[in-house]
Amino acid sequence: MSEEANKLMQELKPTVWIGKQGCTETMIEEIVAQLKNRKMIKVKWLQSVEVDPEAIALQARAKLVETRGRTMVLADKKMNIKK
Repeated sequence: MSEEANKLMQELKPTVWIGKQGCTETMIEEIVAQLKNRKMIKVKWLQSVEVDPEAIALQARAKLVETRGRTMVLADKKMNIKK
């Protein structure tokens, strides 16, 4: 991953929080809406919830940039970010 992309991800604040109900269809819609406006978002989830970041990215038609612990960064598929 480029140094510039890594710095950008470090500065991102989580804008989507997945709660005890898990990743619902409404949550996917919110992720899609935020990606249209922001191009890159950070998603966090509770420790008690099982989340598959790759499945969420697929459902939201987004690019999974990185996953660390219980945090993932998603980007619009049109963004040119190298892992």
